[in-house]
Amino acid sequence: MRFSEIFEVGRGLTALIGGGGKTSLMYRLAEELQAQGSVIVCTSTHIRRPDGLPVLSGEDADKVRAALQASPVVCLGREAEQGKLCAPGLPFSALTALADFVLVEADGSKRLPLKAHLPHEPVIPENAAQTILVAGASGLGQPIRAVCHRPERWAALAGCEMDEPAAAEGLARVIRAEGYGDRVFLNQAETPERVAAAQLLAQRLSCPVYAGSIWREELQCWS
Repeated sequence: MRFSEIFEVGRGLTALIGGGGKTSLMYRLAEELQAQGSVIVCTSTHIRRPDGLPVLSGEDADKVRAALQASPVVCLGREAEQGKLCAPGLPFSALTALADFVLVEADGSKRLPLKAHLPHEPVIPENAAQTILVAGASGLGQPIRAVCHRPERWAALAGCEMDEPAAAEGLARVIRAEGYGDRVFLNQAETPERVAAAQLLAQRLSCPVYAGSIWREELQCWS
């Protein structure tokens, strides 16, 4: 199964936002896309340094070109606190001239499955061709306070209290209110109940909705 084909990831810049597996999806897409051309992975916020990939600060275009000649996938990012990487030195508009595909993790979620956004979030590059919003189905049925990054914001948009369980209907309200994402991917949908939640999302949203599991290589779509 090729996630990049199902998500219709084309040349240019694709932004990944939300929680519940966006980093895993970014590297899965990079692995697939390298057969079609050169790939840059990076962030507009912060990511952990990847294992097994060349890492450059992204401040020198010639060095990036040379790295992509030696490796089909490279990671760009300047050193940040706690060993993490932040945005590369070059503007995102310049990256699409250096690689066929640019994948940007454009959000932070504190490793939680669900996420709501403050006014300065997410940090989607202006030249993004598409934005994929990822949500983790493992958060559904659990207290909003425990499974959501920005739980007070998530609860307010969903129209419920932070001690209530996160539900698919509430997730749909949050996504509609914020208006982010050309596609929505409910990751960790590994049970019939979680797939049913994705079907409900698809009924409530106007964009394509996908459900499945990155590690199980399962994916289906409602559009």
